[in-house]
Amino acid sequence: MSDLDQLTQSLARNLKRWRGERGFTLDALAARAGVSRGMIIQIEQARTNPSVGTTVKLADALGISITTLLDYEQGSHVRLVPESQAVRMWSTERGSSTTLLVGTEARGPIELWSWRLMPGDGSTSDPHPEGTVELLHVTAGVLTLEVDGEAHSLPAGTSATFEAHHPHAYRNEGSEPAEFTMAVSIPPVR
Repeated sequence: MSDLDQLTQSLARNLKRWRGERGFTLDALAARAGVSRGMIIQIEQARTNPSVGTTVKLADALGISITTLLDYEQGSHVRLVPESQAVRMWSTERGSSTTLLVGTEARGPIELWSWRLMPGDGSTSDPHPEGTVELLHVTAGVLTLEVDGEAHSLPAGTSATFEAHHPHAYRNEGSEPAEFTMAVSIPPVR
């Protein structure tokens, strides 16, 4: 598959997904974006490659970045954010600070969890509803995050986000406790 074919397929899949998550009909998205209904249908069926301007209008109407709309990732999308890439948003001379660890463009109910896994322990999760996103930040030890059969090693200081409608598990394969904070964003019920 060529890069252009992959981009076309990715755009089709992502446009359909985000339109569904936002609860927009074809007509509603067309009106919000100033793009014809027919063009949106062609894009969602991967029958056309829209101009950059059209793609930007669609991303803006959906309230997401163009990067999110064009994301090439296939299957379970996991994004790891090393501590060095976290963004310090505010600080004072006295040492107070806030740091944006990881973010997502999901909406709906959000849960915040605190986890502690002892060496050799793990927890497996069934897939959550389509559109559920998990964000986590490891504060101690090393967490092994498995999403859709692929394992990711997250040392302390690392953050991650992934689409939780895939099978996933959390394991401590190390010799010290692993601790992490997790937020779960659940799509609204329609």
